[in-house]
Amino acid sequence: MLLEGKNGLILGVANKASIAWAIAQACAQAGARLAFNYQTERLRENVEELAATIPGSKSYVCDAGNDEEITALMNNVAGEYGKLDFLVHSIAYAPREALTGEFVNTTRDDFKVALEVSAYSLVAVTRAALPILNENASIMTLTYLGAERVVPHYNVMGVAKAALEASVRYLANDLGPKGIRVNAISAGPIRTLAARGVSGITNMVAHHREVAPLRKATEQSEVGDTGLFLASSLSRGITGEVIYVDGGYNILGTLGPMG
Repeated sequence: MLLEGKNGLILGVANKASIAWAIAQACAQAGARLAFNYQTERLRENVEELAATIPGSKSYVCDAGNDEEITALMNNVAGEYGKLDFLVHSIAYAPREALTGEFVNTTRDDFKVALEVSAYSLVAVTRAALPILNENASIMTLTYLGAERVVPHYNVMGVAKAALEASVRYLANDLGPKGIRVNAISAGPIRTLAARGVSGITNMVAHHREVAPLRKATEQSEVGDTGLFLASSLSRGITGEVIYVDGGYNILGTLGPMG
């Protein structure tokens, strides 16, 4: 199998609708052994129930906004798994009030929270993971088209995702000499727990289905398979990239179908 004997750490699973969970499923089916985090006790039961469906998996508490907890997570993972071959970062957050109305009304505190959780956490996690990453390891994160273009109500999260994508490029440059790859997956709109905080998500999904060249909504399994590709040696020549899994929506120059 493609990931037989490989170990991966999946950060950001909240429930079975999570994109990170779709990636975890694809990697597990390819033979990987996985570790998961849960941010709080409130999420522990969900994550542990999901992890229990994958043989050999473990889950650990870790708030990616806390450097001490990140260090403890890496120590726990190293003790149980040894080295890691891939890491999935699927962590993002902005206060709900920052995802409605106009971007100009974003408060300083909401801006700081969105950038720290959604972008800086990748840097912090990557730095802490370096001692336990195997040569030729793969790191991936999740982004969205709102990083590049104005999406109604996405607001400060678009700015945070833009910072995340820039971080991917700088990390890829830093870690390339070590053989470690860093990439981002830009998925189309999917009704995840995090997406529910974005006003108009239902309309976003419907619009995507109507106008994307493939005329279909993005499915979690499509993103999962792309994550598997990035975790495997099949993507060994790819780093610093944003890979779109959105049915071609990102190529459109208009809001509606062309031609």
